[in-house]
Amino acid sequence: LELLLAVEESTVRDEATESTLIVADALPQESFQNQYAEMMSRLATREWFTARVSACALIAKGFGRLTSDQQESHLQHYASLCRDDAPMVRRVAAHHLGTLLQNVVKTIGPRSVGQDGMVTTSLLTLYEELAANDQPDSVRLQTTENCIAFGKAMTSLAKGTDEDGNEIMGGTLDDDFIREGSGILVKRILPLIVSTIDDRSWRVRWTAASKFAEVVKSFADLPDAMDSLVPAYEKLLQDPEAEVRTAATFNLADVAKCKAKVHLPPRVRGLDGPDTFSPQTTDDNELVSVAERLVQRVTNLTEDDSENVRAALAMVATELAPILGKDATIHHLVPPVLLLLRDATSEVRLNIISSLSALNEVIGVDLLSQSLLPAIIDLAQDGKWRIRLAIIQHIPLLAKQLGKDFFSEKLSSLCVTWLGDDISSIRQAAATNLKELTAVFGSEFAINFLLPSIADIRQHNSYLRRLTAVRACALMATEMEPQTARTELLPMVLEMANDAVPNIRFNVAKGLQMMAPICGREVCDSQIRPVLALLVEDPDRDVRFFAVEAIKSLDKEFGGAK
Repeated sequence: LELLLAVEESTVRDEATESTLIVADALPQESFQNQYAEMMSRLATREWFTARVSACALIAKGFGRLTSDQQESHLQHYASLCRDDAPMVRRVAAHHLGTLLQNVVKTIGPRSVGQDGMVTTSLLTLYEELAANDQPDSVRLQTTENCIAFGKAMTSLAKGTDEDGNEIMGGTLDDDFIREGSGILVKRILPLIVSTIDDRSWRVRWTAASKFAEVVKSFADLPDAMDSLVPAYEKLLQDPEAEVRTAATFNLADVAKCKAKVHLPPRVRGLDGPDTFSPQTTDDNELVSVAERLVQRVTNLTEDDSENVRAALAMVATELAPILGKDATIHHLVPPVLLLLRDATSEVRLNIISSLSALNEVIGVDLLSQSLLPAIIDLAQDGKWRIRLAIIQHIPLLAKQLGKDFFSEKLSSLCVTWLGDDISSIRQAAATNLKELTAVFGSEFAINFLLPSIADIRQHNSYLRRLTAVRACALMATEMEPQTARTELLPMVLEMANDAVPNIRFNVAKGLQMMAPICGREVCDSQIRPVLALLVEDPDRDVRFFAVEAIKSLDKEFGGAK
């Protein structure tokens, strides 16, 4: 394994590292502290960089099983790896630094973050060196992950247990120790996170933006951390690169869930708009929730030049509603949601419609219903068939939110119109949609608002439209009362068994097979079986096949005919 850990092929080294770690877990303590520890030292000091790359993972993972003297010496080896001349070694060392720190804290306990502790004297220095601007992008990319690991380690110390619930050696931190640790945090770690926000490389800023929710979660329980992190996050939302703003926007709801209180940003008086801020303010001490502060930024994001940013906002904005509460949602969140519903990009409108359930639970959909209608109609007529398909799939949920009266008056005719779409997938989804609407609003709704249009489609010149009508009738019957299905839908399907097109006839056979259990045995024997008997003699072999299959299904369901 030691030889394989030093080969040039990275795939081989990675597999060898995994194998070595498995072997290490099985080694008795004596062998681990002798042969295995010596192997790690040899790898860390080898001349060729590939061995040193492998040593990074082994030392970080194996730290907890070393003796005190070995821990000191191997930490020095790791520090040398973090300062290695080869950027590849520094990158891997930076990647595993968070793991090493968590193992140090877990093994040594609160003493590790004391004034003379291993974290304070050694690891924090490595953090700062690896986050420095003179490091390559590939090294600085690890800064955010390392800071997340640091926050988790400090939180674990405060609780006395690690992420898995295992007790940390050395007990828990007392209040004075927590204040001391958080002082170290604010003075040395938070500036490293904030520095990634202004990094010259957009990849580093993107990494920080995409993981910022984890950063906030890791530091949420530590005093005063949010007053530094929330302004940094707001800066990511205004980054020059659209990719960075998009990644930050995706984290909006998760960051807003933080329960810490933060100061409101300074606000300029006498200027248009609520989101203009300056260093001068009349109330610097006002504390609000993170969500109340971030919602101020939502309106600005609705006006972003990038449609990807607006689409990301549309997916997460409504998740702020349960956090803000009803009054704040109506005042701060509803206006930008209405703007998103009128957005020029169909993906943005679709995303906001698909995520309305969270908003509906807080304020109801009445405030949005009039704005929803034009957005839904525009999406229903969108030139991209996938957009039309997506809005069809959201119609049942919208129906529940809008209510029977509003939906019946404004949107029921639109749902039937989709049965005539040029795209087969849309027609099939439309038929399924009618079934789900019947389940939501009941048979009476279907009879009054859906069946008249379906009856007209049965006479359409295109067999594809007639075929969709057969499918819709069969699907809707499964959600109706048996009596209604027998009197309203079954006659329509039976009549189409005489259609000139074989595709229609064999779909009638499939539809009757689906409807028979709903209609009951008596109707099955008197009306369905005679039609299937005719279809069994049909000239077309596909029609005969499906008719025979339907009869077999009826025999299995009810037994043979009387």
